[in-house]
Amino acid sequence: MEKETVDSTPLLSPTKEKTPSSSSSSSFLVSATKWVIKYLICIIFIGWAGFIFLMPEESVNELMSKWINLTTGNPLGTAGSIFMLFSAPILIIAFLAIAYLLVSGEDHIPEKKSTKYPSFRLWTFPVIIKGPFGVVSATELIGIVLFSAYVIFAIYNYTMRALASPSHHHLDRRIFMLEILGLRFGGIGLMCMAFLFLPVSRGSVLLRYIDIPFEHATRYHVWLGHLTMALFTIHGLLYCVAWAMDGRLVEELIQWKDIGVANLPGVIALIAGLFMWVTSLPGVRTWNFELFFYTHQLYIIFVVFLALHVGDFVFTMAAGGIFLFILDRFLRFCQSRRTVKVVSSRCLPCGTVELVLSKPPNLRYNALSFIFLQIRELSWLQWHPFSVSSSPLDGKNHLAVLIKVLGKWTQNLRDRITDADEPKDLSVKTITASVEGPYGHEVPYHLMYENLILVAGGIGLSPFLAILSDVLHRVREGKPCRPRNILVVWAVKKSNELPLLSSIDMESICPSFSDKVNINVDIYVTRESDPPLVSPFTSFNFLLEEGHVYKPIKSSMCPMSSDFGMSVLVGTGDNFWSGLYVISSTVGFVILLVLLYIFYINPYGVYKWWYKGLLFVICMVASVVIFGGFVVALWHFCEQRSSVKEKSNDSVKGDHKIEQNGFMAHKSSIQDSSVAKSIVTRYGSRPNFKEIFEGMSENWGHVDVGVLVCGPPTLQESVANEIRAHSMIRQRHYPIFHFHSHSFDL
Repeated sequence: MEKETVDSTPLLSPTKEKTPSSSSSSSFLVSATKWVIKYLICIIFIGWAGFIFLMPEESVNELMSKWINLTTGNPLGTAGSIFMLFSAPILIIAFLAIAYLLVSGEDHIPEKKSTKYPSFRLWTFPVIIKGPFGVVSATELIGIVLFSAYVIFAIYNYTMRALASPSHHHLDRRIFMLEILGLRFGGIGLMCMAFLFLPVSRGSVLLRYIDIPFEHATRYHVWLGHLTMALFTIHGLLYCVAWAMDGRLVEELIQWKDIGVANLPGVIALIAGLFMWVTSLPGVRTWNFELFFYTHQLYIIFVVFLALHVGDFVFTMAAGGIFLFILDRFLRFCQSRRTVKVVSSRCLPCGTVELVLSKPPNLRYNALSFIFLQIRELSWLQWHPFSVSSSPLDGKNHLAVLIKVLGKWTQNLRDRITDADEPKDLSVKTITASVEGPYGHEVPYHLMYENLILVAGGIGLSPFLAILSDVLHRVREGKPCRPRNILVVWAVKKSNELPLLSSIDMESICPSFSDKVNINVDIYVTRESDPPLVSPFTSFNFLLEEGHVYKPIKSSMCPMSSDFGMSVLVGTGDNFWSGLYVISSTVGFVILLVLLYIFYINPYGVYKWWYKGLLFVICMVASVVIFGGFVVALWHFCEQRSSVKEKSNDSVKGDHKIEQNGFMAHKSSIQDSSVAKSIVTRYGSRPNFKEIFEGMSENWGHVDVGVLVCGPPTLQESVANEIRAHSMIRQRHYPIFHFHSHSFDL
């Protein structure tokens, strides 16, 4: 397979051939620049977060008032002053993150650490195993403690200040206390909301900078969502109780005044938020995912009516994170408009579907990536996340996913593929797919360890197939790759799931790989005590004997269908274009706001809070559509030209056909492969992780071991618990196990 020719050198690296001295100086310049950017980001973030944390203090409030008085001469007035304090810092951090990614170029695997001793890492050490948060690392626990401390600190300070304040003579003190505390709870909720939209921006440059993939960041959005809605609910309840005590509940609920906070929009925003909150609870979400999905689109109502409720200058406190989310959402909308060619599909007897999708050669992704898939013949609104089961080195024009039938949508997809009766109208059998992503780690962390333990439950094997393929390709091609010892622990309910392992032929990818990489597979079939009469690995014909057909599905003939595969707009993305998109949209947003205030709001004396809040939101959206849309159009045009050129080169060299055949050739039987010798299948038992980790400790010695888990929560908890227990009583010559979870269900 020909290696890709995409330039992956850092921005500051010369493109010409370098002498050792020039290479060293260039490397030093790149490292120094990255160091400066990282420290600038740290300083700005700590200052911004510290200011928010200490804002309940009266002295900090006085400083903020002085700042507002000094800066109200700006064109935006008070809104501009507050925007510079609360929203500008996170946008500046986004700009610096873009600069960091541009300087870094495509990330390479770092050189091996100079120290030979392994070390603990806070972000890979599980501290809390069971509870409402699931498995929590030490770093995540620090974040939870800090947020909890902020909420407690803020409530305490605001309560003490309210108790110390004299009540007005015409108000009952109890009513006054309820209203002032309701106001403060709303303010604390708004500060939490400043962070709420940051983790859910799937392709955000901030997530790429800190190297947190979307499936991990989703947990933080869930935690923040519960906290934010709890605070807003208390905010609303306190006001309702106070108004009811004063006999003006209905009057206040429907009140919509021009100067000050408008109550009715706040009521509408809270109701929308409560619908989202209730339907996102684990029990409801599991019972009816579609209900959760559709009601979560009420975030548009929530945000718009929040702006109407508080006005422009209060809304600016949370506007930075919301604006970054709008940037990401518009980019995903543009990407999802394109239909993607389904190259082939097949069904396994365990109820798993494999789809191979077309992609452009310049689309980057890692082996632990996700895509969001929409099948228009099944639903125009539903998007479902799936792990990528292919390595980026399997083929530059293809990407594969494994989909297990677990619900109505996946069942309909499988039925559409496995219908044995060929319809006369072939259009009935078409699949029109659209894709968002891929999303994943900026740096492939599975390549950072010389020793890996991959623990999978059922279809959780899917991302690990991509890892194995990625490692073998890299070993064969001499690319940077550390893993040399890999243990796969796979637990399945029944033996009919075992053919999933046949999706990869290791010997075909890297002949005699066992001389370079030691791969062992331990399979546990938990609900069968004896092996089947016919081995699931016998041959490809075994699957056909079960009555399941394998047939390619033609791509849609829809006019929107494209020959270029999925779009590259989202995911790891192109650093230059994604950076230009964010910067141009942000600058455009500021320009639109300044023009709006100079030529409309200030000259015409627009004073209505709710109206200015609405205009603020309109400017946010318009800047992304106008300025960002222009960049996206140029990006799309350049992508088309690049894809045409690549296809032309492939047709000349004949590589496209070779690669396509090679990609599908890997999907074969492992019966004659030497891999079969390293596969141990146990029936009627479950993995004993204590024995597994003790055995690896004896075999591997004092090293770092990356433990990747993809499976149901119980499996993740079992592994995390054993890692924590091992770390507490670890002997000095034993390994340090680092816990990584790959989300089983988004």
